[in-house]
Amino acid sequence: MATFGGTLRRGLPRTPGGEPWPPAGVAPGGSEAASAEAPPVVAEPPAVAEPPVVAEPPVVAEPPAVAEPVEASVAAPSTSSGTGAPVAVDGAPVAVAEPVEASAVSPSTSADAAVAAGGRAVRRGLPRTPGGEPWPPASTAPAKAAAAVSAAPAEPPAPLPVPTAAPEVAAVVAPEPAAAPPAAASTAGATALRRGLPRTPGGEPWPPEGFAPSAAPTATDAAPAVVAQPPAEPVTEAAASVVPAVPATPSGVPLSQPLPFPRTVWAGAGARTRPEPKPEPTRIGPFSRGQWAGAVIVGGAGLLYAAAMAVFAVRWLLSTAWGVDFLAAFPGEYHLPEGAPVGFPAWLGWQHFFSVFLMVLIIRTGLTVRTEKRPTVFWSPRTNGRRKISLNLWFHQSLDILWLVNGVIFVVLLFATGQWLRIVPTSWEVFPNALSAALQYVSLDWPTENGWVNYNALQQLAYFTTVFVAAPLAAITGVRMSGIWPKNAAGLNKAYPVEWARAVHFPVMLYFVVFIAVHVFLVFATGALRNLNHMYAAQGSTDPNAYADNWTGFWLFVASLVVIAAAWIAARPLVLAPIARLFGKVSGR
Repeated sequence: MATFGGTLRRGLPRTPGGEPWPPAGVAPGGSEAASAEAPPVVAEPPAVAEPPVVAEPPVVAEPPAVAEPVEASVAAPSTSSGTGAPVAVDGAPVAVAEPVEASAVSPSTSADAAVAAGGRAVRRGLPRTPGGEPWPPASTAPAKAAAAVSAAPAEPPAPLPVPTAAPEVAAVVAPEPAAAPPAAASTAGATALRRGLPRTPGGEPWPPEGFAPSAAPTATDAAPAVVAQPPAEPVTEAAASVVPAVPATPSGVPLSQPLPFPRTVWAGAGARTRPEPKPEPTRIGPFSRGQWAGAVIVGGAGLLYAAAMAVFAVRWLLSTAWGVDFLAAFPGEYHLPEGAPVGFPAWLGWQHFFSVFLMVLIIRTGLTVRTEKRPTVFWSPRTNGRRKISLNLWFHQSLDILWLVNGVIFVVLLFATGQWLRIVPTSWEVFPNALSAALQYVSLDWPTENGWVNYNALQQLAYFTTVFVAAPLAAITGVRMSGIWPKNAAGLNKAYPVEWARAVHFPVMLYFVVFIAVHVFLVFATGALRNLNHMYAAQGSTDPNAYADNWTGFWLFVASLVVIAAAWIAARPLVLAPIARLFGKVSGR
């Protein structure tokens, strides 16, 4: 009775350049009569043509997926129980088949027999040799085979020589050729194989087209199982995947490195190129440094031209008959009331110095507070740690308090000693005399009054405005913007908004700046030594030329400038912080 057999899975060749191992053949299912009559076929050991060559481990592709679980070197035995173990039936011993030499059974013969027997298509994998056919060769597993192997145990062949290394194979696996359709595929009761990704770049999907039988054939009870001897390990180590080779270039430069770009084309003489934009200059306020310089030059030139035109126009006006009569009627000063003091007391000179000292620092700190964006040092009172102000603002307000104290003392002494008669207008003649003095200043023919005795009308109006108008405005607006002002007084805040105070406080500061600049200029332009002696040394006489060559007042003025400059430089957190700690807490946040 015939049984179903299966083709042996073939591996790598045993000798370099030889046939794959084991040779092509069909594992016999056998029948009871065939196994009794047919003698066993014993393969001769293959002759070694040359000593084995040690080669590097080949780079092979990932092994093909197996449709049905089959042992790598053992043919699927046919058993009646279906467990896959060799079983002896009717007392016949299990025959173990040794690998058959390629010449013993012809591939074509086994393939024809398999096709004739109506087997299934064999799954084919990668070629075993570079450029060879896919492995195993195209054949079908026979469903039924004639008695081919005797039931008697076969004599084991002579031991084969074991090579020390795997046979030499190509490092890179050649692309797999398109697999031919199986010669005879079972169409009855078969299902199509599920195909996956190709095994080689650009190849066919794997596995090749074919059909798997719906039910595996079973062998008869009398057929002994035939077990093939597993071949030796073909490769000791294989790579997990094929490493793509980096394509080389004729120049030897890898493709990942950009090629050099030597310039071969240049713009002609008539080429139009767009110049690179220049970086924007640093701005100080609304203008850059160059724009400020241009504004100063152009503005200064315009002012000089306007001043020159004004001088010429006024001199022409005063040369007329009307001008001569006007100067004769109003020389620029009027007589003071009887009892007005003559000269300056010493306390007035010291008050003058303190006023200048405090005013310069107040202007400096006021500009700092106005332009400061993120203060670095803060001051808070001991009684209220939540109320914090910047250290510069604290210094500004402290100077304001000292200036107010000095101003109150000055006004009290001014009225106590009668010096107020010198700076407070006492007659309406002050206004035409002030106009006359202004015309004389513009014409550069300045008035020659003696300040030790009397001021001209324009000076009197300027001092009165500074002491009794500008100073109170600065004090009132400063208190409104300070922390002394009550925050919760809704009616008072509505009657006197802080916006009004800010709108007036800054112009008042500008007035003090202009007044100081003009005052100092006229002091030096109308007799510097005499005037400095009056203000700083309290020395003078009814004779205008008495102290015209005295340098005492000048050196006192220089010493006052040194003190003011030292205070200006010292007005920084390193010096102010220890002083501020005496009146509160100083912190960096």
